Amino acid sequence: MASNFEVELTALLNRYSKENASNTPDFILASYLQTCLDAFGTAVQQRETWYGRDARPSCADPVAIAEKP
Repeated sequence: MASNFEVELTALLNRYSKENASNTPDFILASYLQTCLDAFGTAVQQRETWYGRDARPSCADPVAIAEKP
């Protein structure tokens, strides 16, 4: 099930017809972009660990907090 963020991102991609250039459904692009953001978060944590710094996120994920019932 898509998160509220993905649903809103899907609508935004559709509103601006950003799916047309790749001929890919907007919900697939939204899912892909969410996966990219997740992967970047992992990369940042790995970078911080590599440099010997605290790898914990500096703040909670505001999207996840907003989506909790």
